[in-house]
Amino acid sequence: MEQHKRRVHYSGKYPKKFEEKYKEQNPEKYADTVAHVISKGSTPAGMHISIMVKEILDVLKIQPGEQGLDCTLGYGGHTRKMLEELKGEGCVYGLDVDPIESKKTVERLRNTGFDENMFKFRLINFANIDKVCEEAGKFDFVLADLGVSSMQIDDPKRGFSYKIDGPLDLRLDPEHGQSAAERLHDITLDEFKGMLIENSDEPYADEIANKVFNLMKKGDPMDTTTALRNAVESALWKVPKEEKADAVKKSCARTFQALRIDVNSEFEVLYAFLEKLPGILNPGGRVAVLTFHSGEDRLVKQSFKALHKEGVYSEISRDVTRPTPEEQRLNPRSKSTKLRWAVKS
Repeated sequence: MEQHKRRVHYSGKYPKKFEEKYKEQNPEKYADTVAHVISKGSTPAGMHISIMVKEILDVLKIQPGEQGLDCTLGYGGHTRKMLEELKGEGCVYGLDVDPIESKKTVERLRNTGFDENMFKFRLINFANIDKVCEEAGKFDFVLADLGVSSMQIDDPKRGFSYKIDGPLDLRLDPEHGQSAAERLHDITLDEFKGMLIENSDEPYADEIANKVFNLMKKGDPMDTTTALRNAVESALWKVPKEEKADAVKKSCARTFQALRIDVNSEFEVLYAFLEKLPGILNPGGRVAVLTFHSGEDRLVKQSFKALHKEGVYSEISRDVTRPTPEEQRLNPRSKSTKLRWAVKS
């Protein structure tokens, strides 16, 4: 007989730690709590608020009977809306490399009524969309949301956020590859400086890299999010006092971003996706891509523009679409989002 588990108790009026927020992590049972958290402009623990849903559906123009692909399943919010547009005819393939969160998402979508005929999940990196196409055939609509899901950011065990203490991991698939901590111990000082500049345009790249490597040389393991955050803060000692808090916050975000991009080979994955994308689209097929920093957006813009000039795409977005002010207020994590689209000739 399975032993009953008591809920986590916490001090104070509201829970502060991720594992204490049991109501937020059970939206089916505690819908009022989840709605209240969202209304305050926060993302409930263990959830992810889908960004620019209406704008994406406007671009993809989904029709019943079509076949679609969500390259980054995440929490499944975009996938669910795309499935609803099919009205029971057609199907959507969902891809993800995260074995932990994808399992929960697939179960959630199944419980919503989307069976294997309508929704097909594959645990595979979207750099390999050509392999999915070999199985499924070509697609009428494709979405690639390049952001990290809030469930991953908020879970301390995943090590994505400098705001909460946890192992310095940053892998989207924690079962394969090197963690960020292991990566730091394998690269040179110059490689780390280059990573900070190329992956996040970090203005204090020299100071941060020097501090991190000096600490590791002295025996500090640099294996937790707190250790790296403290190193960044210490590296910015010359910043004026009135500017330091904001500078540290931004440099921490950029440093974690640079490491995450490197650990997950995000630029290489995006290159492969953009190169293979035309080959998996039916004529008239539509693609929407959400990016979250300038490096990603630049790659998408250049690819779409070059392939439009070659006649591969009949139409492309001339400029980016941004979330509305209201969406940015309700979901602050959407503020850096840019949407670009293309249509296959």
